Amino acid sequence: MSETYGYARVSTAEQNLDRQLEALRPFVKDDRYIFCDKASGKNFDRRAYLSLVGTENTLPVLHEGDLLVILSIDRLGRNYDEIRNQWQYITSTIKADIQVIDMPLLNTRVSGEKNLDGKFVSDLVLQILSYVAAKERDTQLKRIRAGIECARANGKSLGRPCIKKPENWTEVFLDWRGGKITAVEAMRRTKLTKSVFYKLAKQ
Repeated sequence: MSETYGYARVSTAEQNLDRQLEALRPFVKDDRYIFCDKASGKNFDRRAYLSLVGTENTLPVLHEGDLLVILSIDRLGRNYDEIRNQWQYITSTIKADIQVIDMPLLNTRVSGEKNLDGKFVSDLVLQILSYVAAKERDTQLKRIRAGIECARANGKSLGRPCIKKPENWTEVFLDWRGGKITAVEAMRRTKLTKSVFYKLAKQ
């Protein structure tokens, strides 16, 4: 008997899965059949996703004839080549179907039967969409790199600023290292917090 599973993903632990879960529930009979990850979409090394498709050491939850439903293609991933590889693995190796809710053309199941034309259209649309997603990510990375290079060219310092040592740092540090004063006293004299004091001490 075939089953329908849902997959939802957000990139960080702070992001919310509610919108995706609400979209998946009309298709999936029980929330236990919805697999969720809070992880980047740059690759497929994700706990819940690997439970669905299996690994070298574990059998997949998905079986032949099952249906995997996702809200949008970018919830599956953002890496162009890996999206295609995973799509092919699910539909051809596992022989399960995939349905993307917000893109009706991305649905390998048509009236419950394998349909060659439907599969061709799905594969074609997938290639276009996954290419666009990967291109967008690549463009964003290029913009970030260009911004960093521009800032450096203008003499701007990037990253965390260096901690400035107090004028009496050397004297107090040597007294502390020599056991003449306690760390608490050294922090009082230098007016440094505990974390900053020990960061400077490690340098």
